[in-house]
Amino acid sequence: MANANVRVRFCPSPTGNPHVGLVRTALFNWAYARHTGGTMVFRIEDTDAARDSEESYNQLLDSMRWLGLDWDEGPEAGGPHAPYRQSQRMDVYQDVAEKLMAGGYAYECFCTAVELEARRDAARLAGKPSGYDGTCRNLSAERIARYKDEGRPAIVRFKMPDAPITFTDLVRGELTFTPDNVPDYGIVRANGAPLYTLVNPVDDALMEITHVLRGEDLLSSTPRQIALYKALIELGIAKEIPAFGHLPYVMGEGNKKLSKRDPQASLNIYRERGFLPEGLLNYLSLLGWSFSADQDVFSIEEMVAKFDVVDVNANPARFDLKKAEAINADHIRRLDVKAFTEACGPWLRAPHANWAPEQFDQAAWEAIAPHAQTRVTVLSDITANVDFLFLNAPVEDEASWTKAMKEGSDALLRTAREKLADADWSSPESLKNAVLAAGEEHGLKLGKAQAPVRVAVTGRTVGLPLFESLEILGKDKTLARIDAALEKLAS
Repeated sequence: MANANVRVRFCPSPTGNPHVGLVRTALFNWAYARHTGGTMVFRIEDTDAARDSEESYNQLLDSMRWLGLDWDEGPEAGGPHAPYRQSQRMDVYQDVAEKLMAGGYAYECFCTAVELEARRDAARLAGKPSGYDGTCRNLSAERIARYKDEGRPAIVRFKMPDAPITFTDLVRGELTFTPDNVPDYGIVRANGAPLYTLVNPVDDALMEITHVLRGEDLLSSTPRQIALYKALIELGIAKEIPAFGHLPYVMGEGNKKLSKRDPQASLNIYRERGFLPEGLLNYLSLLGWSFSADQDVFSIEEMVAKFDVVDVNANPARFDLKKAEAINADHIRRLDVKAFTEACGPWLRAPHANWAPEQFDQAAWEAIAPHAQTRVTVLSDITANVDFLFLNAPVEDEASWTKAMKEGSDALLRTAREKLADADWSSPESLKNAVLAAGEEHGLKLGKAQAPVRVAVTGRTVGLPLFESLEILGKDKTLARIDAALEKLAS
């Protein structure tokens, strides 16, 4: 499909850290724009001064850059419909609200919160819908004047049509909403501040958005927005009603919708752990969409080539951290060694690394990197895999020590030391044969024989290929660590 007229938008609010559900929405919009050759609009919905922050705004932009989800119009990129921050468009919303009022599409509502709640309670008791009952829809001029003289505050409500609203959702098919389930709704607060219900469709209209791809939680607002679109078209403000596609819920543990408060929802966690953007996006794309029946791992370019919103599944998608990690590990394997070596840099040179900067050995790191690349799931795993190369002594892991250092380990280590001292240190195979020979002298197979050597040298029972690790660490350090282990065993 190629349609350069396609215009989609991603319009988050800058409230807190970005979460994976938000990223999935951004990804699907971006992929659809790139698949069709259309336009990706990045818009910031920051009209809630009490919750929005500049720090969150900057985090949003930084997150999109890190993910590689570029935008054609929006903050920093500019575009013909600027500004792209709603807080800078208040005069636009005020003008549209006034035109809706003048055209008879909206009206002032003077109902107090107490009155509204009382009528809702009565409707519930009567088994009727508890939405707004239209009390102020047809107030006389005299009643309006009296309310204003009394100082009653008024919000502005949009007047919903008294007929069903039917539309075809790109994900869910044809949907119909009846008037009793979609009552008149507020579009401007009593203090004059515009509500999401107004600013979102107004911006979509003025920015000529053709496809609205968003979460299922916003489905109930769609008939209201369609009615508002029709009014905007009649007023000459909008050109057409966009196509809507509501993306399935992302579910967390306990069969509950994944919320921003869930620990596994924060994008920052995945960045800090060392997920690759490609790996994370690959996994998130599978939350509601499928590349093929027999392929879960693919590049972002491959996704763009195949993605169509009509292929999105309407059923809820469950977030599976283990699968996300497995897919990320596959993407790590796909990197060329140089790219992997560079990608690990922030963790190897981070202030929290348990070795001093001067201890880091670039040559040793480059030598061990090809072996490490096949073992790590996320980039932050790298420190525990290679720290033995840079530390003066291996990490003291008592659980590993207890597991590996059984009765007779001291004798085995002494024999292994002798044979390693005489081995060819330019060949991992020679080092393997030395430990194998030591094990044979003590009636042990290689697996049992190498465990004490591994713990003595690396500090852990599990790690990178042992004999390649010994070769890179070097003869002197290896033998010194075995000596230290023998002293510990003797004490």
